[in-house]
Amino acid sequence: MIEVTELAAGELKNLLEQENKQDHALRIFIAGMGCSGLSYGMTLDDTKKDDDLETTSNGVRLFMTSEIQESLDGAEIDYIDNEQGKGFVINDPNAPKCGSCCSC
Repeated sequence: MIEVTELAAGELKNLLEQENKQDHALRIFIAGMGCSGLSYGMTLDDTKKDDDLETTSNGVRLFMTSEIQESLDGAEIDYIDNEQGKGFVINDPNAPKCGSCCSC
């Protein structure tokens, strides 16, 4: 199961309140393929689809398909704010560190 850190949950709750979207969930979706396998995206969504799983972590509702839940088992959503930027990230300890198209 994917977890939301306390920091990310606080930032998400603030965002939902600022945008007057307290009834929304954070949707996690497959955004494409990258060097290290699947790439994921996140968006706010107020409509649960028929094939969605709904879960809650640190008070934040999450929507995703069962495929995503299985592939992100043990991952966490965190919030970063550093010299490179700020935003929400998915830290997946099971993701390959480098794919064949990288030059690490």
